[in-house]
Amino acid sequence: MQLVVVQRILGLLLMLFSVVMLPPAFVGWWYAESELHVFLIAFAVTLMTGFVFWTPVRAVRKELRLRDGFIVVVMFWTVLGLFGALPFILSEHPEVSITDAVFESISGLTTTGATVLTGLDTLPRSILFYRQQLQWLGGMGIIVLAVAILPMLGVGGMQLYRAEMPGPIKDTKLTPRITETAKALWYIYVALTVACALAYWAAGMDGFDAVAHSFSTVAIGGFSTHDLSIGHFNSALIEAVAVMFMLLAGVNFALHFVAWRSLSLSAYLSDPEFRTYISVLFVAGTVTVAYLYASDTFSSFGTALHHGIFQAVSIGTTAGFTTAAYHDWPGFLPVMLLFASFIGGCAGSTAGGIKVIRFLLLLKQGAREVTHLVHPNATMVIKVGNRTVSDTVINSVWSFFAAYMAIFSILLLVLMMSGMDQVTAFSAVAASLNNLGPGLGEVGLHYGSISAPAKWILCVAMLLGRLEIFTLLVLFTPAFWRR
Repeated sequence: MQLVVVQRILGLLLMLFSVVMLPPAFVGWWYAESELHVFLIAFAVTLMTGFVFWTPVRAVRKELRLRDGFIVVVMFWTVLGLFGALPFILSEHPEVSITDAVFESISGLTTTGATVLTGLDTLPRSILFYRQQLQWLGGMGIIVLAVAILPMLGVGGMQLYRAEMPGPIKDTKLTPRITETAKALWYIYVALTVACALAYWAAGMDGFDAVAHSFSTVAIGGFSTHDLSIGHFNSALIEAVAVMFMLLAGVNFALHFVAWRSLSLSAYLSDPEFRTYISVLFVAGTVTVAYLYASDTFSSFGTALHHGIFQAVSIGTTAGFTTAAYHDWPGFLPVMLLFASFIGGCAGSTAGGIKVIRFLLLLKQGAREVTHLVHPNATMVIKVGNRTVSDTVINSVWSFFAAYMAIFSILLLVLMMSGMDQVTAFSAVAASLNNLGPGLGEVGLHYGSISAPAKWILCVAMLLGRLEIFTLLVLFTPAFWRR
């Protein structure tokens, strides 16, 4: 373990992260808000802390190793969550505890969207903008942004990229150089954000809300500047824009890159994961709309249609926006939609969940095992499209699923031990581990009323979900620390 290398990178990354405090400071100045000083203080504290970390080891030029990359990713997300909480701690509007501030910060950076805040419509715009900005930065992963910049400072990035990128197949690169790969991802990310903001503005949002919601939509985060979320605007057109960009953000960004480079949609249509992704959301949306209409939850089919499709896409992609109190919908719908978030979006997207490719491979492996019962001597391979999937990948998917279920069960039991009821505990763990946000029961609207220990437990769940479990768990294995 090269602790001096880790220290140097953490210092650099903290100094870079300090710049995040400046845009909301500008928003505070623009709207003449009293919260301006909050972000300037947070900027100074974060910058100086990073400088103190970096200065003693600034001359170190050792190559970053794979295990160092895991340390940097985990430590940085943890430290970043703590420093990201500074504006909430320093602000008087809202006035929150340290626990709530850290919860809100980690929820934003992991794009979970679970909030402890109420009265959003009356909060300073600088605070609202900061929340949205946290989700935008966390969406693609600030580490991926950093690997496009750190090579200029003498720090390699491939190890960070492998530790950060989601999905079972992590070594696929869009371009020959990792720096160019990170840049390509961010060009696509920024382009989608700009397009989303313009679409929201054209659909009727004002400039501030359009930019703010484009941040959380493309990040599949779910934070809003209003208590009623997207439902505040009461506009089918705005909801349609949100659905379109949530769908796009839940797709593997490598597909966006290939489609843009080839100027063809064939990359999407020929991709098995994309087809499964669309199929899952189509089934969830169809069932939701049909049941809402059949149960007379809404007065007309049109209303059931746009609310049903919106909630199915929002929850299925783990965005977490709402236009209606879905947790109060009748029958099995709330639980079914929550289960859809377990699948989540595609690998290489900003979505949470176990990822569609893992879900697809689990189905194929299950089908293979059933076939083996009938033909025990048959030799069968699993294919995704025209590519044969190795047993190593299949084993890693099963290992991930087993670890996921074990972690889920442990966190659920711990929350119930703290006094939380079963429905609330189950949905809170699911919404946090899947980086979804809104749950059922007591956490249907917000997480402000649950206990402080429960919030810290859910912070861990959000980090586990964002880092896809193994990146964090590997630090607790003796083999990782063994020379």
